[in-house]
Amino acid sequence: MAGCGSSPPAYCANRASLENSVKGLTSLTVSSGISGLQAQVKKIQSDATTVVSSAKSDFPSQTSAITSSVDALKSAVKQLSSSPSAAQIATVTADAASVVSSVKSFTDATNSKCGSS
Repeated sequence: MAGCGSSPPAYCANRASLENSVKGLTSLTVSSGISGLQAQVKKIQSDATTVVSSAKSDFPSQTSAITSSVDALKSAVKQLSSSPSAAQIATVTADAASVVSSVKSFTDATNSKCGSS
């Protein structure tokens, strides 16, 4: 545990922002459409970049997993047409699950420094 009076590392606050962005994926509805999904992925990418830059020296493997999973999701979303196929939706869903998993791994790894969220 951190000593009295010491503040948590910067990535702890960044982690909370990323977790909220990822949770935003689950609140999207069909009416959000592709543009709603694209906007949420853009927010996740921004928050992920912040987390990775603040924590990569302490958590290289977890931040690398976040980067690759977010890049894959961004790529899958970019390829969606206005009326996506079932295969495209399945790819986005799988990539979104990878992002959730990589963020959870990072959260678990940083709980000792940041406390449980």
